[in-house]
Amino acid sequence: MTTRELIEAYFNAFNAHDAESMLALLHPEVIHDINEGATETGLEAFRKFKAHMDICYREQITDMVIMVEGDRGCCDFICHGEYLQTDPGLPPAHGQKYSIAGCAIFVCEAGKIMRITSYYNLENWTQQVRNS
Repeated sequence: MTTRELIEAYFNAFNAHDAESMLALLHPEVIHDINEGATETGLEAFRKFKAHMDICYREQITDMVIMVEGDRGCCDFICHGEYLQTDPGLPPAHGQKYSIAGCAIFVCEAGKIMRITSYYNLENWTQQVRNS
């Protein structure tokens, strides 16, 4: 797959809530830079991260603009979600809906996603869920 095809397949699997298809696109030693958080390495770490996210949030990515240069790509998007279960360290959840702009940067290698770095405005998200 090309870099663009990998990014498109990643977000298609994300929107389908298909974690196994997402994992199949990742390099075994994938590096995941979590927005305002840790850097994790490997498929098992990503699997645990995704399972946690699926418990706390139900999200859909729309308005995607994908830009690619060789083995690197970026996707600018809008994330529409519902906050289902309180995530430790964040405000209490009670089904609040939110919509935030975000961006993910990808590095691909040998037909797999090797690195994912995600960015979004946590302060904006926090304000939305506190005011809902």
